[in-house]
Amino acid sequence: MDKIRIRAAKPEDGPALAPLSAQLGYPDPAEAIAGRLRGILRRWDHAVFVAEDESGRLLGWIHIFIRPLLILVPHAEVGGLVVDEQCRGEGVGQALLKAAESWARSLRLEQVLIRSRESRVQAHAFYETQGYTRLKISHTFMKSLEESA
Repeated sequence: MDKIRIRAAKPEDGPALAPLSAQLGYPDPAEAIAGRLRGILRRWDHAVFVAEDESGRLLGWIHIFIRPLLILVPHAEVGGLVVDEQCRGEGVGQALLKAAESWARSLRLEQVLIRSRESRVQAHAFYETQGYTRLKISHTFMKSLEESA
């Protein structure tokens, strides 16, 4: 991989994030991703960084946000990190993670938390090489709040 540039995401990046999000396992229309990105970019407590090559092609993205909890010190949490399958293992993920960590440090946060699906064994190994420690295995539950007919 030649030169990788990390920068803050812009609203016009939204459509290009959709195919990468699909690689992460979250396929959604480009318009939906773009709309969510616009909302996130308006918030001071969230940041999205993208990696691009010299031609401007997006190679990956990371979303990080402040997650205040009563039971933990204020910390940052990674809401998503994906690198194009064709570019994995070339330093893109590491560069994105460093940008997110710098953002968290700039806000004087003490920790970054990453949640990762149990089946993502390669991602777990990557996080450990970046200095992250496995804390626990947990289950995530969801309930739709739409009224049933």
